[in-house]
Amino acid sequence: MGLLDGVLGQVIGRVGGNDQAVKMVETVAGMIGGGDGGSGAGLQGLVEKFQAGGLGDLAASWIGTGDNKAVSADQVRSALGDDEVRRVADEAGVSQDEAASGLAALLPELVDKVTPDGLVPDAGALAERLQKLL
Repeated sequence: MGLLDGVLGQVIGRVGGNDQAVKMVETVAGMIGGGDGGSGAGLQGLVEKFQAGGLGDLAASWIGTGDNKAVSADQVRSALGDDEVRRVADEAGVSQDEAASGLAALLPELVDKVTPDGLVPDAGALAERLQKLL
């Protein structure tokens, strides 16, 4: 997984198995890239959901060039909503609690890695960066 080995290890611990962790990474990457079939419009839609939920400072820290603020599984549920967490859980083959925990582990790291300049890239650059990570 290249740059994501450490995070993948965290996700394995939270979702119970290597295959599920890999599927979780792929699912979250699809969510960020906008090719997920979910209700968001990629990374920008994700950021907007966190902003609308009063957690815009968290998402901004992942995009910015400073330290990434941690997010809890409950905050993920609050920002994304139960339907989105359920969709991620179904797609990754994990429970909703595991999906929320996996999202909490993955989102800060993945968003940080695809925004190295502190800006949300255009769709083409975003897809390219995600491809390199995976």
